[in-house]
Amino acid sequence: MEVRTPRAAESPPPPCTRLHLAAAFFLPPRFTPRRVRYDRRYRKLDTYRFISWFLFLPLLVYLLFVVSPFLQAFFYSMTDWSGFSSAYNFTGFENYERLWNDDAFWDAMGNSLVLLVLAPVITLGLGLFFAFMLNAGGRRRRNEAVSGVFGSRLYKVVYFFPQVLSLAIIAVIFARAYSPRSGVLNEGLGAVGLDSWQREDWLGGDLALWCVLFVLCWSFVGFYVVLFSAAMSAIPGEIYEASLLDGANRSVTFFRITLPLTWDTVRTGWIYMGIQALDAFALVNVMVPEHGMDVVPSYLFEKAFRDGQAGYATAIGVALFLVTLVFSVLMMFVGRRERIEY
Repeated sequence: MEVRTPRAAESPPPPCTRLHLAAAFFLPPRFTPRRVRYDRRYRKLDTYRFISWFLFLPLLVYLLFVVSPFLQAFFYSMTDWSGFSSAYNFTGFENYERLWNDDAFWDAMGNSLVLLVLAPVITLGLGLFFAFMLNAGGRRRRNEAVSGVFGSRLYKVVYFFPQVLSLAIIAVIFARAYSPRSGVLNEGLGAVGLDSWQREDWLGGDLALWCVLFVLCWSFVGFYVVLFSAAMSAIPGEIYEASLLDGANRSVTFFRITLPLTWDTVRTGWIYMGIQALDAFALVNVMVPEHGMDVVPSYLFEKAFRDGQAGYATAIGVALFLVTLVFSVLMMFVGRRERIEY
């Protein structure tokens, strides 16, 4: 009779050091040493290793094509680089001192700040109003707590249509509309007997900023109608039904129910629209004649490509970046509210 000897117990692996854990972070699981796999810290390491490997390539592309140009911009803003050659001299903060005393820059910055303040207010206000009417502004129908106006789906398509066109095409269309000789605006005012309201310089005088503001709001309001409509359609109908049973009218329903429940979308849209308002380069460059008005991006373009002052233009870009960053941070904190779940 064969007698089996018991197998000796497997000895525990030697302890794992931090150096082993650091090396295992870069190794596939099957090549990880046994002493590391048995360590209790390895499970957390394995989780972070998977996430890090998954994000490595996208982060590398982001650092290469987004972060790296920003860092280069900060460097070139301290040089006298012309942009047409590789030669440059380091000048320190001279470009920023010049920027501080540049009246033309502050005029352009003032125009950009007016657009930054008014464009989101007007565009998002109209977007919220139209979206509410399309989703809850119609007559009450059977088995529905709220309903939109008749033909609301068609209206969404019509409102969204300007988003299909590029800003350059929109600028060309409105440049013709504002033309003092054959523009539809002057012709329309003359047709209704308002000849005194006709202007020869819609885009060349004090009215240029307001004309650009109108076109900017017109071109983006349809996007926010669709965006806010999607947010409002996610609100359960039972909430609206309960408010109607309590006797709430449409204004109370909007300010007490719809707006709070869509506030996160409104805040995100406010930041996005503010960035679009600061980046009104296409509209101003195509629609407004030379020296009619400037915003910061168009003034930057003029200094970089017409005057050959790329270093100074880069300093203008850094200033625009800081304004955009401050605006975004302020909106994130000022518009912060407790999340409402339903």
